Amino acid sequence: MSNDYLVHVLVLGLATTAALVPPTRPRLLARAAFLAGMVVNEVPHLVLALLAASTAAAIWSGDLRTDVLSGVLLAGAVATAVMLILLTRRAARSRSVAGAALRAAGMDRAPARRSWWRTALTPLPIRPRSVRRLRNLRYGDHRRQRLDVLRRRDRPTGGPVLVYFHGGGYFSGSKNWEARGLLHHLAARGWVCVSATYRLRPGAGFEEHLADAEAAVAWARTHAGEHGADATTVVLAGSSAGAHLISLHALRAKPEERPAAAVCLYGYYGRYYGRGADEAVTSTPFALPASDAPPFLIAHGSLDNYTSAGTARALAEKLRAESSQPVVHLELPGGQHAFDIVSSWRLTAVLDTLDTLLAVVGVGAEETCQRTPSRGSRRSGPGP
Repeated sequence: MSNDYLVHVLVLGLATTAALVPPTRPRLLARAAFLAGMVVNEVPHLVLALLAASTAAAIWSGDLRTDVLSGVLLAGAVATAVMLILLTRRAARSRSVAGAALRAAGMDRAPARRSWWRTALTPLPIRPRSVRRLRNLRYGDHRRQRLDVLRRRDRPTGGPVLVYFHGGGYFSGSKNWEARGLLHHLAARGWVCVSATYRLRPGAGFEEHLADAEAAVAWARTHAGEHGADATTVVLAGSSAGAHLISLHALRAKPEERPAAAVCLYGYYGRYYGRGADEAVTSTPFALPASDAPPFLIAHGSLDNYTSAGTARALAEKLRAESSQPVVHLELPGGQHAFDIVSSWRLTAVLDTLDTLLAVVGVGAEETCQRTPSRGSRRSGPGP
């Protein structure tokens, strides 16, 4: 029997189990299960195809015989395949859940629909040829105060601005990993998208994070017009700690600086490390008034063992109770943390929901983005 096939089945079996039933305690085991099952949970159909191909190759080469060990190994492969089918069915439910979330928010319309087969076959968040990325622009003097601008090469005018902040628990993370699909999608529609890093623990604290978010948003409002955007229409988005950061910014902003919408992906919404309720600057959106909140989209995985899905539900309830603006709460079935690492069915459901929400509130209609020729518009490669 081939040791390669044995290792293959064991690794895929463990990763699939971690994705299907991720533990929540102890913390170290929960984190390990998240990392092991993260990719499998988002593209189970592709992992199933890989397992099937590996098993077929093992049978064809004669590695699987009639002995007991081969039988046990083949049974393990079948059990893993069944779990992968369950994961696929669970992920595919995201579209119907998105429709229900919109109806619960008072929007009696189906979400915009993209080809799910295309998503299934091309999950890597590869930047479209039509989108250019300008890297590592400064919005401050610190080495972490850097941002990327993503915009269409033909430089349409009048599109809105998206400012995105990454996750990482305020002690790690980068603008180069999460939400690639979100940034590429909106940039391809004519938006100017800004993805920013910010100072991290332990060298920086809560006030520094907030100051960096404010500085990055201010930079976007000041410079987005240089890239053809309508700098008066700014949408904020963030993942995990970034969602915590933009929820605070959206609720703290002055009326003239308030974003047109806020998009929170698998966010943490509790208090910042060690800060109490009596701190001068509150560190949780639950302690801020939300009567003037912008429209919110809160998307969270139902099985997130990093940040609580219950807390996301509670924030959505608070916003609905206090705000007159639409609040869409999308709890993705079987979703884990960092579901936006790849362009999966779950992220597609989020993008469809976001497009519908923005259309309802009148933000980012494609007809407002007028094409203008530019010297760089004929380039066919991804470029910088």
